[in-house]
Amino acid sequence: MEIGILFDLDGTLLDTLEDLADGVNHVLKERGWEARSVEEVRRFVGNGVRRLMEQAVPEGADVEEALAAFQSYYAAHCRIKTRPYEGIPEALKELSRTYPMAIVSNKPDIPVKQLCGQLFPGIFALGEREGCPRKPAPDMVYRAMEVLGVEKCVYVGDSDVDVVTAKNAGAPCVSVLWGFRNREEIAAAGGKIFCQTPDQLPLAITRAVKEGIHGQ
Repeated sequence: MEIGILFDLDGTLLDTLEDLADGVNHVLKERGWEARSVEEVRRFVGNGVRRLMEQAVPEGADVEEALAAFQSYYAAHCRIKTRPYEGIPEALKELSRTYPMAIVSNKPDIPVKQLCGQLFPGIFALGEREGCPRKPAPDMVYRAMEVLGVEKCVYVGDSDVDVVTAKNAGAPCVSVLWGFRNREEIAAAGGKIFCQTPDQLPLAITRAVKEGIHGQ
């Protein structure tokens, strides 16, 4: 049975935090609103850009207008400071020898495809778009599995949302610890298999395959 590996993007493969914070603060400053710190934006991300902007703008602000402004700005500025985490390209290269892989993200589909096309060419990538509910709904996972042609997968992410997504999709989850959430938050959501550094990903995924798929 061929098994696929599905990756979250922000906080898992890419350090996108500063570009996200810059995009949020561009919108806030244009409107004379108080800027948000990088750590505030870290807490806001993970549930899609609408939720990001709902938390970032002042109470009573026009969220729809701010969201549209953020999406426009971020689409044009999503790779100013964004980089793969150190060791990620090497880990993906090693994993690709064994597994088909895909990327699923709650980031809008256009910047997801822009970033992944440039930084991870050849890997199918899917972002939030109409008709495919965002994580933690399992729809994006199922769609990626369909494209890969696999019936089973391991899901790799950095947050509580990713743990719940994997559970909803019936997949084992590997939780990485270099991203936007800490171990305690992830464990509270049910995370059980943790990965400290990208070079440990192949071993963690092998464990997830053994315990979460073959062990079922």
